[in-house]
Amino acid sequence: MTEARRRVYVTDLDGTLLGNDARLSSRTRSGLSELLEDGLLLTVASARSVVAMQSILSGLRLPLPVVEFNGAFISDLDTGRHLVTNALDANVAGGAYELMRSGGALPFVSAFDGTSDRLYYSEIRNPGMAWYVNDRLASGDRRVRRIEDQSSRLHEQVVCLTAIDEPDVVTRLREDLVRRFGEAVSVRAFRNEYYPGWDWLTVHDAEASKDRALATLIEAQGLDGAEVVAFGDSDNDVPMFRFADRAIAVGNASEELKALAAEVIGSNSEDGVVEFLEGEWRAESSREPRRRAARRGDASGRS
Repeated sequence: MTEARRRVYVTDLDGTLLGNDARLSSRTRSGLSELLEDGLLLTVASARSVVAMQSILSGLRLPLPVVEFNGAFISDLDTGRHLVTNALDANVAGGAYELMRSGGALPFVSAFDGTSDRLYYSEIRNPGMAWYVNDRLASGDRRVRRIEDQSSRLHEQVVCLTAIDEPDVVTRLREDLVRRFGEAVSVRAFRNEYYPGWDWLTVHDAEASKDRALATLIEAQGLDGAEVVAFGDSDNDVPMFRFADRAIAVGNASEELKALAAEVIGSNSEDGVVEFLEGEWRAESSREPRRRAARRGDASGRS
């Protein structure tokens, strides 16, 4: 009898593992802690930075590196050290920044300066931007830097440009960016569910995607051939769902994502991910003694 196939679980954070308050519930935290201690192979793939992940996931010891900024970085959660970086081409970063500014937005610049992660901004123009800065400062985000001239930092490894503005501005800018830069960039426009009314626009390098990052991570960790089980809720999880062997949508996921899923589970506010993991882990654990007994039987039959 062959050995059971190894299994790697990967989950999105916002809208998936996190509750509607952008936190881990006590139920999810305690459940994950026990599963990880038992040997669950779990990682996270999120649009958030590793700095934000460290705050949210504090106390949990993930056995694998994490995917941050939708694949712009693969990083060690404990130290924040980047193992893989997919930054924007310098000319593309500069051009996209100027296009966004000329279109009426003032983007935040997320970059790696060779030593530390940075989140640069020069001024706050609307309540959506103010919410973001205050949220980052309240969480102790050490990346935040207010500078007069953001363009002076575009020579660094820019991994994301983020504009926060009214929906019509974001929609127009997205169309302009796609028209000008095409396949060189990955552009996403979405609502901020935590502060409605102010939409977000993010610009990443085209190589920064969850599926590509996961493929790189699995190879680097010697997990080729492992079954990949992915959890998500929104459009930026589509590449990850198509990559996974099994895609699991939470109950609050978009209809597009549910259509790609092998199974739909409880919502993020119902601790759907940890409930699923516990159930599958218990079922797998109950099968393992039978596998060992069968292997012993096979061995005795060959003796």
